[in-house]
Amino acid sequence: MVGARTDASPPGYARRVGLFSGVMLVIGGIIGSGIFLNPAIVAQRVQTPGLTLGVWALGGAVALIGAFIYGELGQRIPKAGGSYVYLRDAFGPLPAFLNAWGLLLVIATGAIAAVAVTFAQYTLALTGLGAGYRLPLAVGAIVLLTGVNCVGVRSGALTQNVFTVLKLLALAVLVGAGLLVAGPVSVEAPVVAPAAPGSVALAVGAALVPVLFSYGGWQQTNFVAEELVAPERNLPRALLLGVAGVVGVYLLANLTYLRTLGPAGLAASTAPAADALGSLLGPTGRTFITAGVALSTFGFLNLVILVTPRVYQAMAADGLFFARLARLHPRFRTPAAALCVQAVWAVLLTCTGTYGQLLDTVVFADWLVFGSTAATLFVYRARERRGVVPRVPFRVPGYPLTPLLFIAASAYVVVGAVVSNPLNALQGAVLMGTGVPVYLFWRWRAEREASASTRADVVGGG
Repeated sequence: MVGARTDASPPGYARRVGLFSGVMLVIGGIIGSGIFLNPAIVAQRVQTPGLTLGVWALGGAVALIGAFIYGELGQRIPKAGGSYVYLRDAFGPLPAFLNAWGLLLVIATGAIAAVAVTFAQYTLALTGLGAGYRLPLAVGAIVLLTGVNCVGVRSGALTQNVFTVLKLLALAVLVGAGLLVAGPVSVEAPVVAPAAPGSVALAVGAALVPVLFSYGGWQQTNFVAEELVAPERNLPRALLLGVAGVVGVYLLANLTYLRTLGPAGLAASTAPAADALGSLLGPTGRTFITAGVALSTFGFLNLVILVTPRVYQAMAADGLFFARLARLHPRFRTPAAALCVQAVWAVLLTCTGTYGQLLDTVVFADWLVFGSTAATLFVYRARERRGVVPRVPFRVPGYPLTPLLFIAASAYVVVGAVVSNPLNALQGAVLMGTGVPVYLFWRWRAEREASASTRADVVGGG
């Protein structure tokens, strides 16, 4: 039967991730390279300093609502797999499988390839190595971090802690130099004359898309809920502390960009962080921020490699994928087989260079999952009212309005991605749709095995 565990007594996950590590996972899952690059896109679209900061604050509010939602869901079901588990229990195995299938096929593995290449590019810029080292560096980073995370969640979390702290230090230097050292550029004047209210609303809506993508990633900590110490208490705390911290960092970083570059300079920049710190500290500043981006991408790469295989493991444990991926390593208690499969596919995407085109077609999928996962909260609350599931102490404030606002924001990103590039969206939908026949095959196989096991029990009992 689908949903049944395949091993009689498999080793379970080890609860070795404390609150601090949980917060670092949240922060590390959000801060990648977006805050170093995307502020220029936002400034181009809204054109005034007030709206620039306002859009980042609005995106932060959406992210905080998401943290509350995932905090309540994580307290209700503190199991490995995160969204996969919530979607399966609320809406059935097919939506959950498509989520996991998309992660393995493109979303997570493609992101791993893209971030590994970005890390390699910044490392080459930092070290002066030739372009021929880019691919070996990218592949080497994937293999190294996969090995680190195979030998235990503690080693993976420790690696995450170190690189998250380093990326925060890099941002702290950027913010400190911008706010304390710089003679501020005037930020009162807009880039252009004020636009009509309708145009402003459209501009804010367009700017919100890169902002929300920059804030995405908090949900990944729910993938390792089963490895958190006291997850019912620490998971919601980690989510709220981590997201709130990132919102503060993002707002300060954007204020720094505006003070050092001005609104027009920020809008024209192709590398706001490098331009801002370079204008203050010269070549040393540019070198420093290049190192900061390299560290940030490396930490983000570790986070994706660490958490995502828990989804594949949960899918396999439900009988919907290769049984070997359902087993944890007997000594390290990590989904080592799932980690290795993920690494092999990510390396293949890296070597073939196909990750960019594939990721472009499924950029909407993450927020489709976010919105669908938020909708599961209504299912659990309804079950709670009927007494089917117990009431949990951690509650999303403003329910049902806040989850509905979050779902609307998610739908906006998805619709925006579809409208802006319908062909890409269609290709992405087809790509994700390949999971339907795969799911049907694995479900048929699981039901056949369950039926054979039942017949064997009847014969043996007779």
